[in-house]
Amino acid sequence: MSCLQTIQDYGLRSLGYGERLLPRGDITLCEQFTLIGSGMIWNVYFGALALMSGFFFAVALAVAKNSRPWITRKPAEWFIFIFRGSPLFIQFFLAYETFVLLPRVGIDINLGFAEITAETRWFARAWLGALIVLFLNTSAYAAEIFYGALRSVPKGDLEAADAYGLTGWTRFRRVVFPTTMRLAWPSYTNEAIFLFHATTLVYFSGFPAFQQKGDALYYAQYFADRTFNPFIPYPIVAGYFVILTLCIIMLFGMINARLNRHLPSETRSKLRYRPNLIR
Repeated sequence: MSCLQTIQDYGLRSLGYGERLLPRGDITLCEQFTLIGSGMIWNVYFGALALMSGFFFAVALAVAKNSRPWITRKPAEWFIFIFRGSPLFIQFFLAYETFVLLPRVGIDINLGFAEITAETRWFARAWLGALIVLFLNTSAYAAEIFYGALRSVPKGDLEAADAYGLTGWTRFRRVVFPTTMRLAWPSYTNEAIFLFHATTLVYFSGFPAFQQKGDALYYAQYFADRTFNPFIPYPIVAGYFVILTLCIIMLFGMINARLNRHLPSETRSKLRYRPNLIR
């Protein structure tokens, strides 16, 4: 079988398209690259959706934590503290056990004029349950980043906004929020990189892959067990994540340049990758 035929057969296997049976004979290097690359689709899915949805929730949490009324500040503080203070793997485990306890037939919701059944069986699947955990986790970390940037907005910017008569939502949208993003973006870039790396924990989290369509680590583990040689599939996974990291740095770098376009070139903040050794 040629490498091109292998790509056609296994390139989209993680999505349910192509050959269903995994290679069992002499496993080639092309098959390992193709199937692990196919599994990366799920890692990108987890990371991209959790990052995009978590961004807006993180901004809301940061604003709530920075507010004066305790009724909005305290829940945000405790949410951020709990999800930043506990290990991500434990969050996966507790979420899975919680979702498994939900009724398989769904939850009946009586609206008075009608009764609907909310599906709950999908929460115990990786594509939804693990995504929810990653969404909550990255929201907490990003919220703390945005909160620190929110507290660091120069007073001169706020005084200038007051001088122009900007108040409320207009003041936040045109002055506070852009400055907050400009200050927080380098740190948020590192959070985005770590989030994509953390998607590898989904394989160990207990959430089953939907119809055995696993992520990159699922296929890497399969090849390591079949060939008794972990020094080929796992470096392939690492190589794919290095490429993914470079793509994230390039994308976030362009956004960072856009946020700092009004500043002189010598004063613009540059992105620096600072990996988290412990989280």
